[in-house]
Amino acid sequence: MMAQLSLAQKKDKNKNAQQQAVAEQQVKQNNNIMINLETTMGTIKIELYGDTPVHSNNFKKLVEEGFYDGILFHRVIDGFMIQTGDPDSKSATPGQHLGAGGPGYTLPAEILPQHYHKRGAIAAARTGDQTNPMRRSSGSQFYIVHGKTTPAEQLKAYARYGFEFSDEQLEAYATVGGAPTLDAQYTVFGEVVEGMDVVDKIATADRDAADRPKTDIKIIKASVVK
Repeated sequence: MMAQLSLAQKKDKNKNAQQQAVAEQQVKQNNNIMINLETTMGTIKIELYGDTPVHSNNFKKLVEEGFYDGILFHRVIDGFMIQTGDPDSKSATPGQHLGAGGPGYTLPAEILPQHYHKRGAIAAARTGDQTNPMRRSSGSQFYIVHGKTTPAEQLKAYARYGFEFSDEQLEAYATVGGAPTLDAQYTVFGEVVEGMDVVDKIATADRDAADRPKTDIKIIKASVVK
């Protein structure tokens, strides 16, 4: 028979568990990567999550290589998202259709339930399920959620389509906003920590029929925050 723990031992055990949880959270935070996107509309600072290492480390590598410097935001939709990362956009002519370019490889999905499409979320673009059933991500294209608020009752109704939202998600989508119907389909690997006002300006820019801004909006310089 196992001996029962004394009250003091139980307190020590709980304290150790709490300290371990704090330590793990600190490690996670320390592993997160911070990136500045200097754009023609202003600077957006983003945080890349430590628990999506394939996407976060790939993004950091591309930033360090200068891949994103000079790339356009080629698709912007007010209340939904802004998309960039197509290298073909660097030399695009006015009206040229964009969105098919990349670095020549894709990434395995890292779709985690704790990361969802709240306002400011960073997620990887990808091709559709018919040709991409494993939901592999583009090697470079990503979008930032602009989003809009959705009442909790409306979100609960999405359950008939297979969507199940946590209380945290219901609260966030009803108050902060986001793009809930994208959840569990695309890899969310970061979020905006500064510069959502810049995202707002980009999302509301005048655009053509293909949702490309009529006046080019580009990433001037992407850099890792040291």
